[in-house]
Amino acid sequence: MHPFRAAVEAGDQDAIEALLAEDVVFTSPVAFKPYSGKAVTAAILRGAGRVFEDFHYVREINGADGRDHAFVFKATIDGREVHGCDFLHFDEDGLIDEFTVMVRPLSGAQALAAAMGAQFERITAEALGTAGA
Repeated sequence: MHPFRAAVEAGDQDAIEALLAEDVVFTSPVAFKPYSGKAVTAAILRGAGRVFEDFHYVREINGADGRDHAFVFKATIDGREVHGCDFLHFDEDGLIDEFTVMVRPLSGAQALAAAMGAQFERITAEALGTAGA
């Protein structure tokens, strides 16, 4: 099992964050503009962990060069089943420098957008290091 998948399935946020490059670019399935940087990406992933229910990976697909990985998942958000995929690219140091998420169906993507929107202030505070301050 890939270390990223193991960290996610264990809910180990510190291990997930340790796998992110400082200049990682996160592309959301529900936001037009990508997010850049480790702090905001880690905060988004923590937010996703709070909104997804019954999240689990069902398949791992690895590129021949070992730097591209796709992790197919299923989860529930607000009673709606969501299928998705995390597409990751790893840099020469083995850190995630590109993280793209896609989800389906549309009703699931809409539920994800609403749930993550409700997390926006907390995500922003966490990314800026002001959560709980």
